[in-house]
Amino acid sequence: MKMTSPLPESALKKAMSQACAEARKWLGATLPNPPVGATVLDAEGNILAVAAHKCAGEAHAEAALLELCAAQNLLPKIHTLCVTLEPCNHQGRTPPCTEAIIRTGIKHVVIGTRDPNPNVQGGGLEHLKQAGIDVTTGVQEEECCQLIHAFAYHATTGQPWITVKRAISRDGSMIPPPGQKTFTSQESLRLAHRLRKKTDAILTGSGTILADNPLFTVRHVADHPGKRRWLGILDRRGRVPDAYLKASHERGLDTLIYQDINVALEDLTRRGAEDILVEAGPALSQAILDSGLWMMSMTIHQGNPDRVETRLNPAANLPFTAENLEAFLPA
Repeated sequence: MKMTSPLPESALKKAMSQACAEARKWLGATLPNPPVGATVLDAEGNILAVAAHKCAGEAHAEAALLELCAAQNLLPKIHTLCVTLEPCNHQGRTPPCTEAIIRTGIKHVVIGTRDPNPNVQGGGLEHLKQAGIDVTTGVQEEECCQLIHAFAYHATTGQPWITVKRAISRDGSMIPPPGQKTFTSQESLRLAHRLRKKTDAILTGSGTILADNPLFTVRHVADHPGKRRWLGILDRRGRVPDAYLKASHERGLDTLIYQDINVALEDLTRRGAEDILVEAGPALSQAILDSGLWMMSMTIHQGNPDRVETRLNPAANLPFTAENLEAFLPA
């Protein structure tokens, strides 16, 4: 961590973690933008305000935070601004955040991690420095990288972040008992639906559809208002009834039928999905794991209580671990 801010490192870490927590509330709602949070501190290191980017087309985290501070007459008290991701320095659907920061006269900016997008025009960090602002980088960097895991992976590789979610019973089966759709606890269901909440697309198989008639909606936690997801179904024999496809569309799912796993993943990515969740039976789940295309797996083992096993693909050489599952899920 390169330190230039006169504030204590402990104050900066606390502020950055709070910015991450605020951004995680909107994890899964900001496509195609990354989730970003920001905080401002006074000269004593006290947090004055916090904000996050909520959806594409709305103000970025830094701009939203400064607007909030202006409305509450806090701008004169700001000493340091902390932001989880390097501020943008290009004109998109919203103006550059670097210019908004510079206009306030803030002299200290703390950045959690650099923007991984190779297509970004101009560096936000360099532009801030050229304006005479002291910049600190790398504060809580692993946490900030985890926050943008899907965005960063897609930006650097062109591939989607694929998570395989499974639930395994005490006897080692993924198939619920007759007449039931699940065998996991309410706590595990909430965890699984938080995982579903952040995803752009769900991939499943026709066998799962026919056996369970799954809704694939977010129910055990509040979903992002108005969010639609793609639902990709591997159905080589055309077994999924039209009635299910129509009902899925009415539930907020844009349903697509595929014959091949690779074609499905390529098409979902082309349509804009950066974060894909595999919720399927044993065969399709194992096929994705065997392919090496997955980035994360979350396996819920039935027990008292249930045990959750989270793994990252070791071949991906990701800059963080899977130890803190909360860092990957909406707050």
